[in-house]
Amino acid sequence: NVGAGSERPEASARGREVRFEKTQFAYRTGKEVLPPFNLVLPAGQTVAVVGATGAGKSTLAKLLARFYDPTDGRITLDGVDLRDLATAELRRGVVMLTQESFLFSGTVAENIAIGRPGATREEVEQAARDIGAHEFIAALPDGFDTDVRKRGGRISAGQRQLVAFARALLADPAVLILDEATSSLDVPGEQAVQRAMRTVLAGRTAVIIAHRLSTVEIADRVLVMDEGRIVEDGTPQELIDGSGRFAELHQAWRNSLV
Repeated sequence: NVGAGSERPEASARGREVRFEKTQFAYRTGKEVLPPFNLVLPAGQTVAVVGATGAGKSTLAKLLARFYDPTDGRITLDGVDLRDLATAELRRGVVMLTQESFLFSGTVAENIAIGRPGATREEVEQAARDIGAHEFIAALPDGFDTDVRKRGGRISAGQRQLVAFARALLADPAVLILDEATSSLDVPGEQAVQRAMRTVLAGRTAVIIAHRLSTVEIADRVLVMDEGRIVEDGTPQELIDGSGRFAELHQAWRNSLV
């Protein structure tokens, strides 16, 4: 099943290489959040970023989305400094989904279509099908024309995420940044979201601020951050088998599930 929008001639090749080169970030007050660091994210790799609150995870994500610019160093997309990309190209190439931006007031169709203004209704519905959201949307009072009201009040947390993933699939970015914090989903809801996440991540370069063990397990690579530094970097299995922070975190997660 071909993802919506993937056959558009102007669509950039899926997944692009991201490089942080001696990248540093400090607030104007001088407080350093991220000391200089180097990081290469190969095209198509899914990277989960974990760490305590304040470790620098969100700052790293916001720098990549260019909500902030580095204080020093640079970030490149296929070798081009983000600051040299036209805003339209950047917004097309790099998409960030945060918990707060999952839904706005309006219809379900409008919420999906914001991913690619000008998309046809057929393309919107196809993106929902590919993500696995079509069935529940069709069952809503007015289907795709149901007004989700503010913050998606008519649908569950898991369903809100599915709509957001349909939007991201339709947008077809090369790089997807996802803050996947959610209110605790029930198990069927979580399984649906995991399936949708795999669909939307396929072939893209992705950075996920991970709050759930199940998300970490679908990543190719895990970065553990502490006080702005990357203190561990490896595959989920390598870090689980090690004796560092991630192994401890993994065990704590496992214990909480028992």
